[in-house]
Amino acid sequence: MTKRPNIVIFNPDQMRADALGHLGNPAAHTPFLDAFAAREAVSFSNAYCQNPVCVPSRCSFFTGLYPHVRGHRTMQHLLRPGESSLFSELKDAGYYVWMNARNDLVAGQYPGLMERHATEIYYGGCRPKEPGLENPSPRGGPGDKNYYSHYEGRLQLDETGRHYTADDEDVDAAIRRILNPADDRPLCLFLGLMYPHPPYQAEEPYFSAIDRTRLPRRIRAQECSGKPKMEELIRRNMAMEEYTEQDWDELRACYLAMCMKVDEQFRRLCQALKDAGIYNDTAIFFFSDHGDYTGDYDLPEKSQNTFEDCLVRVPLLVKPPKDCPVDPGVTGSMAELVDFYATAMDFAGVEPGQDQFGRSLRPILADRSTPGRQYVFCEGGRLPGETQCDEFHAVSSGTPADKARPYWPRQQAQTDGEAHAKATMIRDERYKYIRRQAGGDEFYDLLEDPGERINRAEDPAYRQQITAMRLAMLDWYQATCDVVPRDYDARFTPEMMWAKVRPECPPDRQEEMRQRLRDGVPMFEIVRQCREMSKKKV
Repeated sequence: MTKRPNIVIFNPDQMRADALGHLGNPAAHTPFLDAFAAREAVSFSNAYCQNPVCVPSRCSFFTGLYPHVRGHRTMQHLLRPGESSLFSELKDAGYYVWMNARNDLVAGQYPGLMERHATEIYYGGCRPKEPGLENPSPRGGPGDKNYYSHYEGRLQLDETGRHYTADDEDVDAAIRRILNPADDRPLCLFLGLMYPHPPYQAEEPYFSAIDRTRLPRRIRAQECSGKPKMEELIRRNMAMEEYTEQDWDELRACYLAMCMKVDEQFRRLCQALKDAGIYNDTAIFFFSDHGDYTGDYDLPEKSQNTFEDCLVRVPLLVKPPKDCPVDPGVTGSMAELVDFYATAMDFAGVEPGQDQFGRSLRPILADRSTPGRQYVFCEGGRLPGETQCDEFHAVSSGTPADKARPYWPRQQAQTDGEAHAKATMIRDERYKYIRRQAGGDEFYDLLEDPGERINRAEDPAYRQQITAMRLAMLDWYQATCDVVPRDYDARFTPEMMWAKVRPECPPDRQEEMRQRLRDGVPMFEIVRQCREMSKKKV
């Protein structure tokens, strides 16, 4: 049997698609990823996550299931015993699964559950203390413009001229494992980074490398109409009205500096694969779990039930192993992150242990003009009584909200049932429709309004298109509302079956027949045999 390819998953946190130079940001500095896409990989310019925050997104793309299928719709409901993942399935198929501890995937209260999904887990925590920020108090006090901005600015360097973070430690650990394999099993390596997740902070040379004059024009809240109530509440709670365009530019540049560092870390990992002589035999996936406002709509960070492209369109770059055809470059074919699961399993030659909803991207990798999905979907929010689904109650545990928390504006906004109502996005190549259970729907013509500034949900000119997308969303929900296990359950316990067999069974054969039930002989077969024995005695 031909050895299965290695699977390497490089997963930055909260990177929006246009943080990459080759996907249209003139201020972005991602030279390695840009060259990787041009020469060796396919970069999907229309790849979409299935939830705009990390845990439900990861629970989706590591299982091939949408967040609603098993209730993985929140930051506090992760994979539990009895649920499989890409990792556990590859491990069972003979892969050596290495992961760092930033997984946001497996519930932590079950001893041994993490180990069920991985052969080796790198926990880290062995690095020297970081030298900290140039500005020791970047937030200021309550009411200051940066108090909830998540902006922290430039990081100091240590005596060696670097700022060594937990991400750096994890990258180095992954490189050591690549260069020193544990055994001859194929490797599945997952490297989940914190960057470019807020707080927005970066060291030199990255911090100053971003040309502020090349930043694209951001989308301002005052230019918009009909936007979701959640964004209005978060803006009100953040109280960042004093933020100037220069302030926003510094925040945005710092974010791109963090992405620039991710580019360099990815370069180092790929070089290690080459040094180990396994680069060609490795399928490499680079993608993020979701995006970031980064100043668009006058907001930093993210929200759990809003669906602008800055939040839900993510980088997705795939380099197949050498025996799979590849047509390098950028494709506009639409994809969802659940397709990552299907593609990785396809490369590994492993049949999923359950029904799932991803589609292998292999045909598009071989020919970038191959059509992708007609529609992509994303979902978030909660029902009115589902307080276990909002972050406020999960964090506060019923105590008064702590306004000193940097995430307080978002968590507080989620206590508003209308603002945090369940919502679902459907998007095709031109239109985006968002169905909300409360607060009004949204509809955008992305050809006319790529920044999603003007909500056209009430515009009669789009009524027919909105109706068609509503029906398509209904079809999607009906097709994906659950998954039925592939194995079968017994309808009767042994005692139930014995109660039916016993009246038919001769007294001297009862223990024998009870044992046959325990051995799995069908109840109706035993009843038949008992009746035949009774006839012979007559």
